[in-house]
Parts: sequence; C-alpha cells; structure tokens
Amino acid sequence: MNLFKIVIFAFLVQVVSAERVEIVSESMEAMDAKKEIQFIGDVNITQLQDWLHGDKVTVYFDENNETRKYKATGAVTFEFKNEKRFYKGSADVVTYYPQKTLYILTGKAIVDDLLNKRHINGDHITLDMTNGNASVIGTKVKPVKFTFDMNSAEKKDR
Repeated sequence: MNLFKIVIFAFLVQVVSAERVEIVSESMEAMDAKKEIQFIGDVNITQLQDWLHGDKVTVYFDENNETRKYKATGAVTFEFKNEKRFYKGSADVVTYYPQKTLYILTGKAIVDDLLNKRHINGDHITLDMTNGNASVIGTKVKPVKFTFDMNSAEKKDR
C-alpha cells in the first residue's frame, strides 16, 4: 500500500509539474510490482488541447516513478495538437512516449492531418509530434493509403 501511495504521489507531482493531464475512467487499478496504473472503462485523457478516448489506458512508470509511456486500447479515438500540427484519428491501440512526444498507432490506424488536409491509413502508423515525421506500414491485404488535396499553386502549374 505504501508503494501505491508513492506511485500515485509521483504521478500527480509529474502531472502538476508538466502540463496538466486529466484521466477520467470508470475504475482504476494500481499495480505496485509492475509500476503501472490501469484506467478501465470509458477512459478519457486530456492534456492541453490534446485528448484521447479508449476502453482501457495503462500508464507505465520507470524506476524513478516517471511516466515512461501510455497505452490505450479498444476503439481509441484522439486529437493531437501543437503549434504546427493538428492530427485527428483512431486506432485499435495507441501508445504514447511522452519523453519523445511519439505516438504509435496500430490496428486499423487512421490519421487526418487537419492543417495540411492529408489522410493516412494503415496497420501501423508512427507520428513524431516534435518534427512532424510519419511512418506508415500496411499489409498486402490492406496497403497504405495516402490522400491529399493539391493546393492552388500546384494546380496552376498543370
């Protein structure tokens, strides 16, 4: 029970010292030995302008009780936004690495780049919010699909 209190305290300190993260769910389970907290049932996470919704979210901590990663499962939907990027989409599983601001979306992953009017879907998408790089992997049955609108300058050149 003491380790549970320490983990919760460390989680709350990290949340307060960084941008505020709010997690709302139907239930929560903390596992001391695994250094993780599971939020179960209609989970909603908000941080600044970002939000994520899923059936279950597990928050993993490192040996210093700092957040190592978040893993959301079960018909996950999201919006990720910063000064230069605005993505909206869904996936079966979304894993987030806060130290790298890196998202990995797997299983029926769909991302709409709302600023650049682009659409990507594939089985595995990696989004780097720091530099805007994306990597997409499809399958033979469901290949990668990339859709975009040409801007007016490109249309004039044709």
